[in-house]
Amino acid sequence: MVTGAAADDRQPEAPEEQRQLAELEDRWRRCMADLDNLRKRYARELDREREAERARATAAWLPVLDNLELALAHGAVDPESLLDGLRAVRDQGVAVVELQGYPRDDEVGVPFDPARHDVVEVREAPEVPSGVVVQVVRPGYGSPTRQLRPAAVAVNKTG
Repeated sequence: MVTGAAADDRQPEAPEEQRQLAELEDRWRRCMADLDNLRKRYARELDREREAERARATAAWLPVLDNLELALAHGAVDPESLLDGLRAVRDQGVAVVELQGYPRDDEVGVPFDPARHDVVEVREAPEVPSGVVVQVVRPGYGSPTRQLRPAAVAVNKTG
């Protein structure tokens, strides 16, 4: 049989210690509840922000659709006006994409850049230096660091 302090190092908690422990447990429970409420509020706000951004992006396209319908309505009267209208609508669509932070990339005569271009064709033209974009098959949108789509290009290869 063990006697003295070695038998049990634990002593009954004093009422003050019990009160402090109860207070800490209460604070901990409140913090956990606050954290849970914060998570729920953040999830609701995130859904609201996503929906608002989706609405803003879609609303930016409505004038493009309106003008496309106008161009189609006048196309039966004058086919040349249909082409002019379609070009204007394309330019308006390009402007909407640019306002979203993705400028159009359709430059010819620039050096091939793998961060901006996808090569879909290689040509041989002796009058153009090797590795230069000679045709943009499909324009790209964005910058090298924030790209929506690279430009599909034909690149010159000499020799």
